[in-house]
Amino acid sequence: MTPLQSGGVTVGLPRGWEGEIFNRAPDGGGRSLQSPAGVEEDYSDDSEVARNVIHVANFALPAERGDFGSGAVELMSSGAVMVILFEHGPESVDTPLFARTGVPQLDPSEFHPQQMQRTLQGQSGRQIFFNAAGRAFCLYVVLGSHRQREALVPLVNEVLRSLEIEPAD
Repeated sequence: MTPLQSGGVTVGLPRGWEGEIFNRAPDGGGRSLQSPAGVEEDYSDDSEVARNVIHVANFALPAERGDFGSGAVELMSSGAVMVILFEHGPESVDTPLFARTGVPQLDPSEFHPQQMQRTLQGQSGRQIFFNAAGRAFCLYVVLGSHRQREALVPLVNEVLRSLEIEPAD
């Protein structure tokens, strides 16, 4: 695996995968919150701390895409996988939504077409909120094919096992 590292987060990219970690400034700057389709993806909070957005996929990621994959998920083939980690501010860590501790491992039975941010024919998704190293994250995974989830979810779990999160400064 090739390591991808920034902002206290390291993730391993399996052979043939690509990814990006970008840092969202407290004012929402750093990378556009607007998706290629022109849909606002405003997931801002009151945090004074910059946070990470991580995109990892086994297909070519377009340069322009929204925080939760808009502009990329529409290009996915049936064997494609996209893993997204969106970091929330430190005020979120102790909230009930982020009560789950540690990077999760996923089960194919947890995926469903109705868990997509926007339903796309044949695709399946899973969204989980968790905390690790005193930091709050939303994990959002999109599979190019719901029918192939038994084969695709182990690829996702391999990436998640490689994830290292350092405590925030």
